[in-house]
Amino acid sequence: MTDPIVTSQSLAISGAILALALSAIGSALGCGTAACAAVGAWKRSYVQGRPASMMLLSFVGAPLSQTIYGMILMYSMKSSAAAGAPGLPMLLIGLAAGLAIGWSAWYQGRAAAAAADSFGETEKGFTNDFGALGVVETVAIFVMVFTILMLSARQPEAAADAAAAAAAVPVP
Repeated sequence: MTDPIVTSQSLAISGAILALALSAIGSALGCGTAACAAVGAWKRSYVQGRPASMMLLSFVGAPLSQTIYGMILMYSMKSSAAAGAPGLPMLLIGLAAGLAIGWSAWYQGRAAAAAADSFGETEKGFTNDFGALGVVETVAIFVMVFTILMLSARQPEAAADAAAAAAAVPVP
């Protein structure tokens, strides 16, 4: 017979891992999408006899930060699981938050692909392009922070630790 406490904690930890894994999948999809556009822009530069701008790599890497947000959320959820948070709700929270953060990364990559195409062609608008990417990234930050706040309603000391970890993350 399976111990219900162990099963509940296992579900909660699985939710924490899902938050990270889905965030990372979104980052991979976003980076891959942006990389395709950057490579195409570099090819056009070579064909036109122009130097290829390495600034396009910043667009390619933009969706990576969502993996960090997923990691911060995972550790916060792990703390909640250790404190006895119920397993099934934690699993569903990890699934929902991970999907939201991952989707933000994926769509940030799609926007970064358009930015790479545009900047590769004109070498103008870099700041504007990054501004747009920042708006998409804000969704992931909101999901991470609001989820941590919701989880910390039961554990005030965990909220302080999570807020400190979130403050240490550089925003691109």
